[in-house]
Amino acid sequence: MEEWPFHNGNVHNLLESRHIDSRQNVDHSLQMHSSLIRRLSLEQELEGHQGCVNAVAWNSNGSLLISGSDDARINIWSYAGRKLLHSIDTGHSGNIFCTKFVPETSDELVVSGAADAEVRLFNLSRLSGRGLNDGTISPSALYQCHTKRVKKLAVEVGNPNVLWSASEDGTLRQHDFREGTSCPPAGSSQQECRNVLLDLRCGAKRSLADPPRHNLALKSCDISSTRPHLLLVGGNDAFARLYDRRMLLPLTSCQKRMSPPTCVNYFCPMHLSDRGRSSFHLTHVTFSPNGEAVLLSYSGEHVYLMDVNHATGCLVQYTSGDASKLMTFTPVQSRLEHQPPVSCVFQNGLARRSNIAGRIEKCRMLVEISKRSLEEGTNIFHAIEACNEVLDGHGSDIWPTLRHECFCTRAALLLKRKWKNDPHMAIRDCHNARRIDRSSFRAHYYMAEALEQLGKHKEALDFAVAAQCLSPSDTMAAKKVEKIKKHLAAAEAEKNNKASDGAPRSEPRTGRVLSLSDILYRSEANSDASQDGPRSEREDSDYDEELELDFETSISGDEGRDVESNVTSGSLNLRIHRRGDSTRETGAKGSCGSPSSSSQNDRAAYQPEAVTDMKQRYVGHCNVGTDIKQASFLGQRGEYVASGSDDGRWFVWEKRTGRLIKMLLGDDAVVNCVQCHPFDCFVATSGIDSTIKLWTPTAAVPSMVAGGSAGPETSNVLEAMESNQRKLCRNREAIL
Repeated sequence: MEEWPFHNGNVHNLLESRHIDSRQNVDHSLQMHSSLIRRLSLEQELEGHQGCVNAVAWNSNGSLLISGSDDARINIWSYAGRKLLHSIDTGHSGNIFCTKFVPETSDELVVSGAADAEVRLFNLSRLSGRGLNDGTISPSALYQCHTKRVKKLAVEVGNPNVLWSASEDGTLRQHDFREGTSCPPAGSSQQECRNVLLDLRCGAKRSLADPPRHNLALKSCDISSTRPHLLLVGGNDAFARLYDRRMLLPLTSCQKRMSPPTCVNYFCPMHLSDRGRSSFHLTHVTFSPNGEAVLLSYSGEHVYLMDVNHATGCLVQYTSGDASKLMTFTPVQSRLEHQPPVSCVFQNGLARRSNIAGRIEKCRMLVEISKRSLEEGTNIFHAIEACNEVLDGHGSDIWPTLRHECFCTRAALLLKRKWKNDPHMAIRDCHNARRIDRSSFRAHYYMAEALEQLGKHKEALDFAVAAQCLSPSDTMAAKKVEKIKKHLAAAEAEKNNKASDGAPRSEPRTGRVLSLSDILYRSEANSDASQDGPRSEREDSDYDEELELDFETSISGDEGRDVESNVTSGSLNLRIHRRGDSTRETGAKGSCGSPSSSSQNDRAAYQPEAVTDMKQRYVGHCNVGTDIKQASFLGQRGEYVASGSDDGRWFVWEKRTGRLIKMLLGDDAVVNCVQCHPFDCFVATSGIDSTIKLWTPTAAVPSMVAGGSAGPETSNVLEAMESNQRKLCRNREAIL
């Protein structure tokens, strides 16, 4: 399929534009230009660790790179010399998951967080005169107040005194170096330090409609570089949370569980907001360089982009029930067909005399190419990217009729590709197409097809019947209606047969049937509560039966590395006791559980918050095997998005359209970290291997893969992505 130009044009035109518009910062645009990204190739591997490299980060001017590893060492590397400067034995007793330079300290202070639940601060000036392997040095500060693994650290630009740490114990803590350099271990008899900024031990939501009541094991956090009062966190549920630090309560201790504080905004793609799976969680959250967008990476899912600012007018929010409304047949109000594209009109109403006509012709060509691919059943992936280019790259340039055609074509292509969540994306497109033309046959027909793929046959039938009414002579619609009716009739017959199979062996239980996910989720919540309440409280749970489960799981270190040769089989016994009392008193430590009857009352009284929906989705990689996998913005302008993958590759997409630009092999097993240099076209990656890979635009020819002929052939890009999609679909969702 013929390629089309990237939005940033070519480097020659960009350099020429400096003479026309001196306000344009060409250096920012050139740093990660598409022509440079497509020439990225491996320059060097840095050797110096003896275990998985779980964290890499640059200092503010890009002269130094810091890394943390399973070997419990922090390494400091020179960017100019591409060599190891210092290797510090931190004294951590667990894997290091995060490490940072502290700003405005002349790069002398560095911090680390690890699986031993400790945060350690080191002063590099104490290393003067020592050799390369500097051995063990005493930390300048040691914070032991977390009770579970510390997964992420955050620092504020320009602030040398404060550090934030996010832990799986459900707390985000603020450490001020001026107030103290140590704190007693968690659970000690001494007075516990008051450094809890966010107490989210009762903050996890199983779905948007459910009130928060479980421990939110924090996996990631970030502070906006442009508005440092904004704090973003993500953990073991589907929702990233944005907080304004100016609106939070004073720091507290964790002696008593607190209700989760009010956040400024929730972020979650609409189709993920009601999944209700305990295994579903975020692995990384981050702000864009300008602070106007956030990037979310999910375990067992894709990477998603969301807008932060309401002022842009692009922010799309939804509330509980909107997802089901999207799938329910109701008349929609069509947009005005006679309105010209937004970008075709000046504020004074005069037609714009620029290259709009050329862009519209390009969009028509891309839509025709996509329709031809749909008819032939070939190049489906590239045809979807062509539609993305039209709708996400030039949506404001084209007339509603062409947008409608592109929405319907992309929906059909997504339903044919059938990658994870493609039916949900098709539903969005069909809904937008119906808003343009409520009598659109294709929009109704493809909506029925998408709902059928999701197993929502009753809703699918409504749209199929509507499509048949819109085009009575169309045989496809008639066949679709008949097929769905047969499925519904078969399901009803099966239900009746089960009901008439005879009397039950025992009295039926009241309440809903528990899934394994429900049981494990509740068990996890009770386990979290166990750290804060006496044993008599912990033994109180909600159900009375014993379950034996045969299981097969991969085990490797703290992160559950997915290696086929490392499999353990066994059995899991769970005893769940149903209480006769329908209320649970809050314990002395403020534990937050509630049984089924009060849960129903809580849910009825709870008013879910509005949530910001996705703006773009990035697909092709696989995030299942580790829960430290990053997704990052590349460059000072953040025009590209990158993520590691479980297949040992890392991927680069165009932020605006989601178009895949580059796929590179970066590890023998898994790439977890992708960090771009602050100013140069230079990327550092790390993962399960003990080395750090350095990538520069040195390939002889631009290509989607490594150096054109080097590495896998372009034809194998699709094969690699399809393999990743199969892994995603075999994820825990099939088990829990």
